[in-house]
Amino acid sequence: MTVWELLRDYAATQSGAFTSQEALSWFRRHAPDKANERTIRTHIRGASWNVDNRSQFSSKEPFLTKLDRGLFRRARPEEIEGWRADVPAPAVTPLPSVPAEGDPASEWHTEENTQRLLVEWLADEGWTIVRTANTATREHGLDVVAERDGQRLGVEVKGYPSRFYVAGPKKGQVKTSTPKEQAKKWYAHALVPAMRLRTQEPDSLSVMCFPDFPVYRALYADTALSLRAAAIEVWVVSQNGGVERID
Repeated sequence: MTVWELLRDYAATQSGAFTSQEALSWFRRHAPDKANERTIRTHIRGASWNVDNRSQFSSKEPFLTKLDRGLFRRARPEEIEGWRADVPAPAVTPLPSVPAEGDPASEWHTEENTQRLLVEWLADEGWTIVRTANTATREHGLDVVAERDGQRLGVEVKGYPSRFYVAGPKKGQVKTSTPKEQAKKWYAHALVPAMRLRTQEPDSLSVMCFPDFPVYRALYADTALSLRAAAIEVWVVSQNGGVERID
């Protein structure tokens, strides 16, 4: 059974209000292999008809009502009827497309692929994707803007350099510069947009995001104190699509 189906089964056993922590405890007892806290909380929110954004679950009919922060109950029939009568068309920002196999851009750690993996992860975590920049054309502005529960997030994304030229007359030839040295420059290039966001939108979460390579972790270690003082976070994306905030 899916997490959604299990959550529906749990809700059917509840005659009154319950907390997300109580639901998580039920999952740990009855479906321990599905008891990922972040996933459960995301599904509970997505199963509620009266939240600001449930675009990730827009194809599914809700069955919960959010009463307060972390507090829910089964939705009443009249609430679901009202939801059915007034379902807004979700505003969906297309995800960056997956490059064709064999294309130089198909390296998982390109900027485009790193952005795509990040956007997919954010959507899974319940974020509404407000904007994604076209990295292939070097579109100006933040690479990813997202919102969730009143929090706004701005992300500057960089990839990890290829060993080969991927465009121009030297396409396919080995670069004279090493990827590691070029990555250091890309890390520096991400700093200015992240700092600019802190100045222009001090209430927004400012993030620099990179594919998970040792050089980026080392660069963060060298700049961590300054970044923390500036309230700028660094996230890394793994090849399988996982995202980690470096602490």
